Amino acid sequence: MNPEEVLTRVRELGPGLRVRARDAEDRRNLPDETVKELKETGLVRLLQPARFGGYEAEPRFFYEACLAVAAACGSTGWVAGVVGVHPWQIAQWDDAAQQEVWGDDPDTWVSSSYMPVGRLTEVTDGFRLSGRWSFSSGCNHCQWVILGCLEERDGAPPVMWNALIPRSDYRIDDVWDPVGLRGTGSNDIVVEDAFVPSRRMLNVPEMFQWNSPGLAVNTNPLYRMPFASMFANAITVSIIGMGEGMLEEILQQSKSRVSLTWGPASSDPHLLSAIGQAASDLSASRAQLLQNIGAMYEVVRNGEPIPMGLRRRCRRDQVAGSQRAIQAIDACYDRAGAGAISMSSPLQRFWKDAHTGRHHTINSIEHSFADWALTEMGFDSTDVMI
Repeated sequence: MNPEEVLTRVRELGPGLRVRARDAEDRRNLPDETVKELKETGLVRLLQPARFGGYEAEPRFFYEACLAVAAACGSTGWVAGVVGVHPWQIAQWDDAAQQEVWGDDPDTWVSSSYMPVGRLTEVTDGFRLSGRWSFSSGCNHCQWVILGCLEERDGAPPVMWNALIPRSDYRIDDVWDPVGLRGTGSNDIVVEDAFVPSRRMLNVPEMFQWNSPGLAVNTNPLYRMPFASMFANAITVSIIGMGEGMLEEILQQSKSRVSLTWGPASSDPHLLSAIGQAASDLSASRAQLLQNIGAMYEVVRNGEPIPMGLRRRCRRDQVAGSQRAIQAIDACYDRAGAGAISMSSPLQRFWKDAHTGRHHTINSIEHSFADWALTEMGFDSTDVMI
């Protein structure tokens, strides 16, 4: 297959994902059938190096695929975005670590928890690591995990690392019980004094400066995209997709829904206006995300450094995309009638999933808007996700 064919196959999953959305919610985990189908489409290989069977695709294919999945099931779209962006980062690791992850099975999935809460101690040829990390989406279906940790150094600022840990060295604590995104299975990861060889440690500041060891073997311009932009938009894209799913659902329902008080939904000007506004906001969010990512990719494909102004704009529009999508979902849900509160209604599921996704730390809306304004005035940025 090529990336276009992957995208076509992903879009064909929609009906089945919609049917299983309630099952994912009840399980607090993606059904095995859903994971199998996602692997068969090649979605999680879109950003994977070609030497491991990946597509090294233009990033827009990945984000469009995630939009399509999230429009059918918010939890599945969230996992597709988070787990699907990890092959891009694993390509930054030492080649020996990449071989460990994908050498036997190119379809191996990797989850993550980036908050640097781990206790890291340097030893011969590596580190010892212990700690508990929360919100590792899709972890039950993954064989490896990326974990954030800090190395404390005497008399010097701590250094942030990402550790790549195999399933044999951690356990999953089943604690995920939220109001929304229940199907993501975003449980806790627990590591108890595991040895992490140096090849499976990635220096985060060096990654941000494109000094990662994996760039020696993965030379496609794709891998010179900014980590912050790639990961942040992998979160927002699922929220926009949920909004598109909400819009499609309310359009279909409003064709035949009749209120005993107000009459046919199709003759309610307030509902129709809200739907039109929501559609415009979602289109704008989608367009900005794909345009910004596409503009960055064109720059790196030409062998040039990405201007900071473009990176700041991408961050600004990323948080705005989450905000607008949730506002669109609220506008539709508020006018969807009493039936929308039923657990059998996909409308309430999109509403809960999107608001839960809003609480991811990447969606720091006011801080990101303020940072953009300050940098436009000539002050230094304080946003680490640029």
